[in-house]
Amino acid sequence: MNAPQGSLHALELARRVLEIEADAVRALIARLDERFLAAVALILACKGRVIVSGIGKSGHVARKIASTLASTGTPAYFVHPAEASHGDLGMIQDGDVFVAISYSGKTDELLAIVPLVKRRGAKLVAVSGDAGSALACEADVHLDASVAQEACPHNLAPTASTTAALALGDALAMALLDARGFSADDFARSHPRGVLPRHALVHVSDVMRRGESVPRVPDTATLRAAVLEMTRGRMGMTAVLDAAGGVLGIFTDGDLRRTLQRGVDFGATRITEVMTTRPRTIRPDALAVEAVQIMERNKVNQLLVVDAQGALVGVLNTHDLFRAKVI
Repeated sequence: MNAPQGSLHALELARRVLEIEADAVRALIARLDERFLAAVALILACKGRVIVSGIGKSGHVARKIASTLASTGTPAYFVHPAEASHGDLGMIQDGDVFVAISYSGKTDELLAIVPLVKRRGAKLVAVSGDAGSALACEADVHLDASVAQEACPHNLAPTASTTAALALGDALAMALLDARGFSADDFARSHPRGVLPRHALVHVSDVMRRGESVPRVPDTATLRAAVLEMTRGRMGMTAVLDAAGGVLGIFTDGDLRRTLQRGVDFGATRITEVMTTRPRTIRPDALAVEAVQIMERNKVNQLLVVDAQGALVGVLNTHDLFRAKVI
C-alpha cells in the first residue's frame, strides 16, 4: 500500500532530524581537547559533590547528566538555578564543582548565581555553545557544545543543541567512570532494585553446566563416539580432552557438517583429526556478560569453561544465558 504524501514528508523530516542531531554529536569528537581533560581532572580532584544546573530544556539535560554521574561513581545532584536564588544555594559548598549548562551562555538565572557559587569556593565548568559568552568567560573550564544548526525546521526549538550537551555529559561521565576504576559490581550496588544488577553480578559459574551435563570425550575417541556424546549432551558440541582433563579442542555441529562433506569413516577416524583446535574458553569467575561479548565477537554459540590450569570445569551456551536473563 502506498503511503500518503503527508506520511512521506514526515519520514523525510524525521530522517533529517536524526541526521542533523547525529552530525551535531559527531562534530563534538574533533573538538574534544585539553579543556575536556581539564574538566575531568577538576572533577576527579573535587573534595565535595558535583552540582549540575540548567533551566528549561538544558535543565532536563542537566538532571539526566547529574543522574548518570551519580550512578557511575561521581557523587552528583541537580540544582535548579532559580531555586538556588531562593535558598538552595546553601547546597553548594567549598570543594564542589558546579556544572552550568546553557547553550547561549546568557541564561539570567545561571548568571545571577555564578558569582555566589564562585564566592563559596566551588569550581565552575560551563557547557555552552558560545565560547565568548559571559558564562563561558567566568568558567574555570568551558566545554564547547556548539552545533551548526538545530534540528527544528525553524532552527528555534532546542534539539540538536540539547542532544550535543547530553552526549558531552555522557562522555564526561564515562571518562570519570574509567578514571575511577568503577566496575560492573560497583554499578550494581547503585541499582539494587533494577534488572541491571542481575546482569552485572551473574558469573559464568552461576549459569554454566557442569558434571555429567558437560559433553566430553578423550582425545583417543573415534568420531562415532564423539557424535554419540554430542547426542547425549544435547548441546550441539562436545569437548575433547587430554588424559589430564585439559581442553584440546571442541567438536560442534558445524564441524560435523563439514566432516560429512568429506565422507570420512566415522568408526576409524579419531576425533582429534576433525575437531576444532584452540576453542574459545572462559574462566568460571568471569562475568556472564563477558561470555556474551566473546560469543558475539567470535560468532560462536558455546564456550568451554576452564580453570587456571586449562582443565574443563563446565560449558556454557546461549540458551543458558537466555535462561539467566543475561541476554
